[in-house]
Amino acid sequence: MEQNIVGNKIVTLCAEKNIPLEELPERSGLTQSQVDTIINSNHIPTLGSLIKIARALGVRLGTFLDDSEELGAVIHRKSELKQPVISLNRVAGTNSHMDFYALASQKSGRYMEPFFVTLKPLSAEQSPTFSVHEGEEFIYVLQGEVKFYYGNNEHILGVGDSIYYDSIVEHRIEALNDESAQILVVAYTPM
Repeated sequence: MEQNIVGNKIVTLCAEKNIPLEELPERSGLTQSQVDTIINSNHIPTLGSLIKIARALGVRLGTFLDDSEELGAVIHRKSELKQPVISLNRVAGTNSHMDFYALASQKSGRYMEPFFVTLKPLSAEQSPTFSVHEGEEFIYVLQGEVKFYYGNNEHILGVGDSIYYDSIVEHRIEALNDESAQILVVAYTPM
């Protein structure tokens, strides 16, 4: 997914809903600089930022990830995992250890967002940040081990383990043992 597509969708939605772009930071809880970067740069925005903008505009998160208008069932083949649709905070370097691959971008009108996520080991200079946004998430570990931070709690999850949580509580996840991990994430955000 190219960033200018997301930026164009945001500008179009603001115009359709008569929301001045200058109001988007206040409505979304993002800074003016963050909104400008999302709209004008070639960098892919964070999942948390997209969720906040979707909420501010009263649209589904999928509005920014939709590839087509398929109303029926959609199938996503393993061979289609080519390029991540969301790479967290590549600009700032925080949470850049996560690549999200959308699994249902062809399904129109969806309320859940399933992702295949690759977690890379953290480097010494990386400082991951916590995510906070409305909704719920489900994570299932497919490969490797991960440490999941939820509020003041830490959980170690291995292959076959899962966690379901309210994403309004601060959370983050990282791969353990200097090895990549793969997880399935299903995010739900209310409109």
